[in-house]
Amino acid sequence: MPRPAINVAVRAARAAGNLIARNINRVEGLAVHEKERMDFVSEVDRMAEQLIIRDLKRAYPGHAFVGEETGEQGRSRQTWVIDPLDGTHNFLRGFPHFCVSIAMLDAGDPIYGVIYDPLRDETFTASKGDGAFLNERRIRVTTRESVAGALLCTGFPYRQRRHLDAQLDMTKALLASAEDIRRTGSAALDLAYIACGRIDGYYETGLKVWDMAAGCLLVREAGGRYCDMAGRDGIPESGNLVAGNHKVVFDMVNTIQPVLTPELLAR
Repeated sequence: MPRPAINVAVRAARAAGNLIARNINRVEGLAVHEKERMDFVSEVDRMAEQLIIRDLKRAYPGHAFVGEETGEQGRSRQTWVIDPLDGTHNFLRGFPHFCVSIAMLDAGDPIYGVIYDPLRDETFTASKGDGAFLNERRIRVTTRESVAGALLCTGFPYRQRRHLDAQLDMTKALLASAEDIRRTGSAALDLAYIACGRIDGYYETGLKVWDMAAGCLLVREAGGRYCDMAGRDGIPESGNLVAGNHKVVFDMVNTIQPVLTPELLAR
C-alpha cells in the first residue's frame, strides 16, 4: 500500500508530466532562457515546478521545498527536492526522454521518491524500507557480478567541462570490459533504469540534489547502492555519483579511481 506522501507526490508529478507532454509539440514557441552557458530553462520547467510545489504545499504546508528553478523555500527537517523537467535539453529538441523527479528528504536522507516519465506513462516510486516499484510492480537492480559485460550509463554535464579529460578517462577505463555505455540526457531516468534493471551501472560528475535524490532512493530500495567516486555511501555533496548493484558499484569505483583527479575524489 503506497504511503500518503507517495500518493501526493505521484499526483503532483503526473499533473506536471501532463503539462510537459502537452507542450512537446510547441517547443519552438516556448520562452527559453539560458541560465548559464548551455544550461537552459523553459517556461514549461517553471510552470511545472510551480504546479508541483503548489500541490505539495497543500498537503504539507510546514515542509521546506527546494526546486531547481525556484530555489529554497522555508526551513524544515522535511524537505521536498524537485526537478520539474529532468532532461530539458531533450525536451527542447523533441528528443523523447525526460521526466519529473520529486523526493522528500528527512534530515538529508531520502524517504520518499517519485520519478514520472510522461511519454511512456511510467511511474517509479519508492519509500524508505518499503521497496521500489514501477507502475506498482516491484523492481530490482540487476544481478551482474562485475563491470565485465555490463551496460553502463553516464552524462557529460555542461557545468563540469573542466572534468572532461577525467570523464573520458573513466569512460575509457570502464569500456575496457563493459559491454557498452549510454548517455541519455536525464540523470533521474538513468537512476530509475538502474533500479528496474534496464542498466547495470551509472556514473556522472556535478549532479545536484534534485537530479539524484529520488533516483538514489529507488536504487537503494531496489537492492542497489549509490556512493561518491571514492566509494563513500550516501548522496554525495560533490555531486559525483556512482550507482548500481553492490558488486558492479564496487568494481566501477575500483576501475575509475586510478584516473580520477583529487577534486573528483573529494566529498
